[in-house]
Amino acid sequence: MRFIGNKENLLEKIYQIFQQKNIFGNSFFDFFAGTSNVGQFFKKKGFQVFSSDLLYFSFVLQKAYIENNEVPTFETLLSKIEVKSNSLFENPLIKVINYLNGLPLQEGFITKNYTPKNTQHLEVPRMYFSDENGKIIDTIRIQIENWKIENLISENEYFILLACLIETVPFYANISGVYAAFQKIWDARAIKKMILRPIEIIKNQKENKVFNQNSVELISEIQADILYLDPPYNQRQYAPNYHLLETIAKYDNPIIKGVSGMRDYTNQKSQFCNAETGLNELHKIAKNANYKYLILSYNSEGIMPKTKIEQSLSSFGDLELVEFDYLRFKSNSNGESKNKKFIKEQLYILKK
Repeated sequence: MRFIGNKENLLEKIYQIFQQKNIFGNSFFDFFAGTSNVGQFFKKKGFQVFSSDLLYFSFVLQKAYIENNEVPTFETLLSKIEVKSNSLFENPLIKVINYLNGLPLQEGFITKNYTPKNTQHLEVPRMYFSDENGKIIDTIRIQIENWKIENLISENEYFILLACLIETVPFYANISGVYAAFQKIWDARAIKKMILRPIEIIKNQKENKVFNQNSVELISEIQADILYLDPPYNQRQYAPNYHLLETIAKYDNPIIKGVSGMRDYTNQKSQFCNAETGLNELHKIAKNANYKYLILSYNSEGIMPKTKIEQSLSSFGDLELVEFDYLRFKSNSNGESKNKKFIKEQLYILKK
């Protein structure tokens, strides 16, 4: 998934640094879960993973990838619906995905508010999704919710199907990287018919736990060998950048406003989008959390000054900074730094 600050392509490098610096353990707390890619990586490495995020769509991904440790059978559902199988080897998830992909289309909240045909009355019609894909999203989302209400799917199966939808949508969204704005000309991928895709089921036989809340509220409850912090680097809040994924995940018919149809995100703001409050939060976490190693994954262009980060963290143990170059995320290419192709990843490693 396209996501600002996504560490997917950096995780092998980060893990190599962990090994070089003798950072080992059995448990891992992904403090800012986002897409859950970090948690997925360390789950596959055999860690017991804890993770949390203020965004509900992130919680959906965490439930499906991190907390879930079972291959879904959809036993109850498949006994109630007719599925045309394309192969003897199709697993239950694929069967349900194929069923969802073949449903008659209907309009819902996404179609009515984020497709051009239904927003012609606006000064700027919204072009987030094609008219057809808006209906596909609504159809699938409504069906998943109905199955839940009818007790035809388990909690695990519910979140797995939602995660499939959340992971599929970005491939067909008419955006340049985030959902704060839509493109005024159709991207080639956005006009293709959306086809729901299955997610990977990850099992590690550990009691992994996920949360949908401010991780700072959890620091007295969770003890982890490695506490991994990957906070926002700049003043732009994540919630408005991913408001549409949030609405699809919750499907709560929110009050929306503005050209982009933004939902309210008052209760989802991060303190790390301000240098002063971010440093205060960092100090609180380093002081009060239960960990052996605290890893702050930051950025050479981040709003918290390097000297102040070091000053804060070094008061709680031995601190080391490791830096390496990586390719800039396109949606972050703006301002004075727009011509810089590479920026530095900064790993602040604190041994308590």
